[in-house]
Amino acid sequence: MEQRFFFCPACGAALGRRCLDGRERLVCNDCGRIQYENPIVGVAAIVFNEEGRILMVRRSPNISYQGLWCIPCGYLEYDEDVRNGLAREIKEETGLVIKPKEVFAVYSNFHNPRQHTVGIWFLADVEGGTLEAGDDASEIGWFELEAPPPLAFPTDRLVLSDLLHKMRDNKA
Repeated sequence: MEQRFFFCPACGAALGRRCLDGRERLVCNDCGRIQYENPIVGVAAIVFNEEGRILMVRRSPNISYQGLWCIPCGYLEYDEDVRNGLAREIKEETGLVIKPKEVFAVYSNFHNPRQHTVGIWFLADVEGGTLEAGDDASEIGWFELEAPPPLAFPTDRLVLSDLLHKMRDNKA
């Protein structure tokens, strides 16, 4: 993995690599503080319309994976509750006010070598708002699970597959 941190946030000295507990870690050469490289948490809302289509957003030209589609999502802020962060992100991207329900899926996202994230996909109900693209979304659409648009994230493809399997299992 490419080194992303070079100086200790505690004392400013250079970080070096050491093997600790069987893992290579960044450790301050002066104070000995370990610089952990933890993943960022992302949240996404799975919202269906009356016809059973899933809500997706097209990513804006000013962000990564521009022009590709994804389940509406975003990163949590440091001091933010998971469900509150999800509601905030969906309001920013879609204009909808949602009520998060249960967790549907959790996946590690390794598609971006510079940033490991952990995604949490919630089922959600719409409680209000006006559907309109905003923030990081340039367009909004409703799609059949079997026929998604070009997707930005491989984990969204996994979630769509999981949803299809669950729906088929429930019909059996």
